[in-house]
Amino acid sequence: MRRDRIEEFLKECLFFTVKKLDRILDKLAEESFRSTGLSPTYGFIILAVHEKPGISQKELAELLHTAPSTITRFVEKLQFKGLLYSEQSGKHSLLYVTEEGVAMLVKINEAWDDLYRKYADIVGEDEGDGLAKQIDDIGDQLSKMNRNR
Repeated sequence: MRRDRIEEFLKECLFFTVKKLDRILDKLAEESFRSTGLSPTYGFIILAVHEKPGISQKELAELLHTAPSTITRFVEKLQFKGLLYSEQSGKHSLLYVTEEGVAMLVKINEAWDDLYRKYADIVGEDEGDGLAKQIDDIGDQLSKMNRNR
């Protein structure tokens, strides 16, 4: 009897259900990105820098909702791999994609498409898009509430 209550609690708890979904999506994303030799986060960083050449590490951290120190580590690894480079502009380090990084964009986009197909086949495209938007909106609201405390 007690086991049923805790299982029901876990299914109704946003924290645990989002964590469960995160772990599953993380595995699917890693599978989809295996052919690129990059993690999904590295792939997204390359896409973001390509779309916004000269983006600062601070702006990239804000875009990804990630700590600046984490972004610094990611960027350093991508620079070591020869996929990104940076230029100093005052106090800011501005990021750009190298030619080798640009050459990876096709594989990166294919990996994102593969991941999208994997979950869209289960939840449907419209439902998946709507769910992502809803989760993003909730995240924005919770973040705003947390800042106002």
